[in-house]
Amino acid sequence: MTKLAVIFVSLCISLVLAQDEFVDIYCGNMNCYEVLGLPRDTTKKDIGKSYRKLAGKWHPDMFRNEEDKAEAEKKFMQIATAYETLRDEESRTEYDYMLEHPEEMWRNYYRYYRRRVGPKVDVRLVLAVTISLISAAQYYFSWANYNEAIKCLAAVPKYRIQATEIAKAEGLLKKDKKADRGKSKEELKEEEENIIRSVVADKMDVRGGYAKPNYTDILWIQLVLLPYSTVRYIYWYMSWVWRFYIKKEEYGRDEQLHLIRKLMGVSQGQFDNMEEDEVEDMLEKELWKPDNFKEYKTKKDAEMRVKMAESGRYKQYRRYMKNHGGDRMTFDDS
Repeated sequence: MTKLAVIFVSLCISLVLAQDEFVDIYCGNMNCYEVLGLPRDTTKKDIGKSYRKLAGKWHPDMFRNEEDKAEAEKKFMQIATAYETLRDEESRTEYDYMLEHPEEMWRNYYRYYRRRVGPKVDVRLVLAVTISLISAAQYYFSWANYNEAIKCLAAVPKYRIQATEIAKAEGLLKKDKKADRGKSKEELKEEEENIIRSVVADKMDVRGGYAKPNYTDILWIQLVLLPYSTVRYIYWYMSWVWRFYIKKEEYGRDEQLHLIRKLMGVSQGQFDNMEEDEVEDMLEKELWKPDNFKEYKTKKDAEMRVKMAESGRYKQYRRYMKNHGGDRMTFDDS
């Protein structure tokens, strides 16, 4: 904030001074071309050649007297500024525009300070690095969630017993005395646990936010496939309109589930995480029809209110809200 404030004050002062006469905001009291002793139509090669010659002549180390050294340092900085301004094509174009249009004071100052204060790194590189970091974090946390889900499922007695029986039937838990020789009990137990978890991972259908990661879920891949996904969605939407709005076809199972999910207002991952019995019950009740879904939701909301009314914690919460209100907090320090 302090740096920006200083720049703003400097800009205001410069603009006030520039009202009366033209000031070269790049090279000070001289034209940058004049600093290097070159004409306006000079080449980039000549700019570099002139800079090296003048830099060697006015380098502060070439002077012994302190006064001469200070003067040489100012001259050297001016030469360096002129070189930095003219060697870059974009900067030189902006500088030439300022020389040709001195009346456009505000635009010239904006371009000058934008180049000085603005980031030096290419925005495209910053964007690419940001997307890469997000993709890496997304991939890492997806696998972490999946492994945590497998770990929890392997600890459930029902699934653990089934996985153990499958591992035994496939000979995965068969003891090999020669191979196990020298291993501690902890190492043998860890190997057995890894086998059971691998069986659970192969046999269990984990859905929702803890599903097994897929490379197509990574942000970079999604951006690459965005044109294809867009075309595919347009095709799907036009097909939907043609089949169900124009031809009046009956909804299939997939279409019915899609409409139910939309009416519920949940994501695909949340819908996939629902129990199959509950999904089948929704299909039997034809909840893809808005009227049926509205009636179903009203009934579910009423059941939830009754359930909450019978809950001890909810009763305690209601008593608190009745006595204290929703915008009051008390602290008992007795």
